[in-house]
Amino acid sequence: MDLSPKQIVNELNKHIVGQDEAKKAVAIALRNRYRRSQLSPEMREEITPKNIIMKGPTGVGKTEIARRLAKLVKAPFIKVEATKYTEVGYVGKDVEGMVRDLVESAVRLVKDEKAAEVSVKATAAAEQRVVKILAEFKKADRGETPREVFEANLLDSLRKGVFNDLVVEADVRDEPKTMELVPGGAAINLGSIFGEMLPPKKKRRKIAVKELLKLFLAEESDKLIDNDAVEEEAVRRAENDGIIFIDEIDKIAAKGNTGGADVSREGVQRDILPIVEGSTVMTKYGPVKTDYMLFIAAGAFHVARVEDLIPELQGRFPVSVELTPLTKEDFVNILTSTEHSLTRQYAVLLAVDNIDLKFTPDAIEAIAEISEEINMTSEDIGARRLHTVMEYLLEDISFNAGGGDYPIVTVEIDRKYVEEHLAKITKNRDLKKYVL
Repeated sequence: MDLSPKQIVNELNKHIVGQDEAKKAVAIALRNRYRRSQLSPEMREEITPKNIIMKGPTGVGKTEIARRLAKLVKAPFIKVEATKYTEVGYVGKDVEGMVRDLVESAVRLVKDEKAAEVSVKATAAAEQRVVKILAEFKKADRGETPREVFEANLLDSLRKGVFNDLVVEADVRDEPKTMELVPGGAAINLGSIFGEMLPPKKKRRKIAVKELLKLFLAEESDKLIDNDAVEEEAVRRAENDGIIFIDEIDKIAAKGNTGGADVSREGVQRDILPIVEGSTVMTKYGPVKTDYMLFIAAGAFHVARVEDLIPELQGRFPVSVELTPLTKEDFVNILTSTEHSLTRQYAVLLAVDNIDLKFTPDAIEAIAEISEEINMTSEDIGARRLHTVMEYLLEDISFNAGGGDYPIVTVEIDRKYVEEHLAKITKNRDLKKYVL
């Protein structure tokens, strides 16, 4: 997608409040990918992405920025925790798993796109298969009606959802079960390993028509999609557009010590290094190069510093940005100005039970004040604090709503309501400041 850095930041602003420095850094990195794609093949090979390291407390938007960025340009994206590689039984090759996971993500992405392209043909074929089963199931109702007219009527009813809950018997594809060959290892699908060596197995099942249509649609889509082309495109996208987000990178920093667990932490850094520097990883779709993938690392860096990472790894993350703790104004913006704000989410949820939920401006301000104060006096968990506060605030309304066919009831939340209902989590907050 040909977006300027300003346009990228504007898109990110719809979902994430503040953190302009981080947004600007990822926007430039993304635009540089587009610029690189317009160059000659010789020059393109020389230019590698400038990886980014984000410093900031939890819940301020590090992961969300990377996730939204990938979604914006339909890029393959995965998130891994650096601490997972410090666990007992870890071996160096495990780090390559992040690249394999990225390729799997790319395959799913491309497959979904191809399925959307063939959806009209696949839907028509799937509907015809279901209609044949329905015609057999309801042959007693046909009477003197010509077969073509009878099937056309069934098709019309099928599309209107008349048969959604009707249970019929049908032969459906029997998907091989995934299994773990090594305890705690990746799940293996035997069908994907042996592929065309095994003929597709069918299984007789009693199934609702709605679910049967979904299964047939998936089968018909697979027939129309060229899997080799999907895999080839997926590998290309993973190599050139893939984004790998490495979280908790501060937890594998050595912190200046040389003994105990810190040795394994440095070992993990050295194992991650070749992946970030650029290497070739073997996957079931063939060799995949990591040279042009964008790596975004993140951590709170409360105890360790970026400088505590080994110099070689620091050198592979030339762009460093700091994310700031959220303020009261940020909380107000999160609650009101983001595209799917928390207040709107609760309003539409409770609207299902005929509750018309409204928040006054002073209520929003009170929620923001309380969230900021709790973050300051206890653990700072950033925007996640709002989820805790909102759940406490709306607990009574959520519990009492529903269970009957009631008329629409308007519930207005004001500052007084907020302070009364959040008393149980705020009464001790003033004392916490003085507890060492």
